[in-house]
Amino acid sequence: MNKSMLGVIDATTYHQSLEDLLLNRSLAAVPIAGRYRLIDFILSNMVNSGIHSVAIFPKYQYRSLMDHLGSGKNWDLNRKRDGLFFFPAPAIDSTDQGMGSFNHFAHHLDYFHRSKQKYALISNCNTIFTTDFNPMLKRHMETGSDITKMNQEQKSMEIYLMETSLLIDLIETREKTGYTCMKDVVEDASSNLKVCDYEHLGYVERIECIQSYFKASMNLLKPDCWKQLFRKEYPVLTKVKDEPPTRYQKGATVKNAIIANGCFIEGDVKESTVFRGVKIGSGSSVSNSIIMQKSQIGENCVLEYVILDKDVKIEDDVQLVGSPENPVVIRKGMIQGALMNS
Repeated sequence: MNKSMLGVIDATTYHQSLEDLLLNRSLAAVPIAGRYRLIDFILSNMVNSGIHSVAIFPKYQYRSLMDHLGSGKNWDLNRKRDGLFFFPAPAIDSTDQGMGSFNHFAHHLDYFHRSKQKYALISNCNTIFTTDFNPMLKRHMETGSDITKMNQEQKSMEIYLMETSLLIDLIETREKTGYTCMKDVVEDASSNLKVCDYEHLGYVERIECIQSYFKASMNLLKPDCWKQLFRKEYPVLTKVKDEPPTRYQKGATVKNAIIANGCFIEGDVKESTVFRGVKIGSGSSVSNSIIMQKSQIGENCVLEYVILDKDVKIEDDVQLVGSPENPVVIRKGMIQGALMNS
């Protein structure tokens, strides 16, 4: 019996409240946990579940995403057969609303027709969790469902499993049925399709706003959340970079923080995530913050509840203080000086 699955990742999602982090990248490529991108989690889940063919459907600012994923080598998807595929939206279409747009899929219908996998797994790109999809497939087959949707605490995670032939039919008949996306199908009470739920147990975070991104980053500093997300049997794969170990100067202190490789720490860091290649000057204090790759923080600075995007430069004697509900966000490549705060 053919139990193979086809992976489909919708990377078109855009949330206005995340605008500061989405100016130069798609939501799927937003960095998290020191060295990962949001898409790494769902993509790793698929690969760890034995899925060897994954199609990614992006729309906005996807150059960074393509650079991160490359040929798919780090996920063992650089294959002669199947592998990793990119299918960008050919044009901005205002009718493409909802996760799993059938209009977007229709532009690349040949991919689905050529696929040999009997089942298709469709997912969003901005949910971080760890799972094996094979028990979900087993439940789908046992119940005889047309569509199985994954829930967490009875709330939809926008992850759907069905036969590939049914997905093709939904795409081809979209104008007749009026269905524009997967949500339309599963929420239609008059539909003849049998839709069943599959409950996911474990840690889940959906990134839809700055507050949820900040909350998820802070939660990963908790050992229990980290252990649920990063499990030895289901590794979270990402782009590999060769960098030297982080260097801690005399007088530097670090408490309960995620520190990536290649950093240079002279100041104090606590309850924070620091990405690769970050420099923190002497006398500076960083707490409850997210400092992305290659950002530089000068001397005698105070950063609390702050998100610095990549390549940000904070000059000496700067104070930036936000709150858990409203963290200060500095956009990629910006320079923040003491005079700017006065």
